[in-house]
Amino acid sequence: MGAMYYVTMGPDSDDRFAGCRSGAIAGGPGAIGGPFELLDANGQTVTDADVITEPSIVYFGYTFCPDVCPLDTARNAEAVDILADRGYSTTPVFISVDPERDTPEVVGDFAYNLHEKMIGLTGSPEQVKAASQAYKTYYKAQPAEDEYYLVDHSTFSYLVLPEEGFVQYFRREVGPEQMADQVSCFIDAM
Repeated sequence: MGAMYYVTMGPDSDDRFAGCRSGAIAGGPGAIGGPFELLDANGQTVTDADVITEPSIVYFGYTFCPDVCPLDTARNAEAVDILADRGYSTTPVFISVDPERDTPEVVGDFAYNLHEKMIGLTGSPEQVKAASQAYKTYYKAQPAEDEYYLVDHSTFSYLVLPEEGFVQYFRREVGPEQMADQVSCFIDAM
């Protein structure tokens, strides 16, 4: 799978979330994330403001992914459940990087089957590209000989807070407990 790397530096002392961060993003947290317009499971156009109404864990992947996406999104869903057990409400969000196959219905079913709160989003190739660029993700479909082509993509999960935007990313190695610990730290610091 393709990957995008972020340069991490020491936390900014003016950052109220500094105690929660595992590192800082080059250019600051505002360098990642931003407005998007995509389609929900019902085919309705939604924006980031419609979707990010509480702390959210956002992941870019695709439903036909044979390995990484199911594991990462299951981990994100487990972290959401751990947070709920601790009294925190969060939303997992899955944004498809395969708009050719991932129709609103397909992405909606995929998301719901992973977690009843998970929001599945897709869109036109242009909408998906714009959302991906906002979050600095990478994806590229392999040449398609049939409907079983693969899509290389980055594998970070992003913590996005309403009113704040992107505040933290999580690598694949981070387990659900560790993710929940970090997310709860950010929520407490809001």
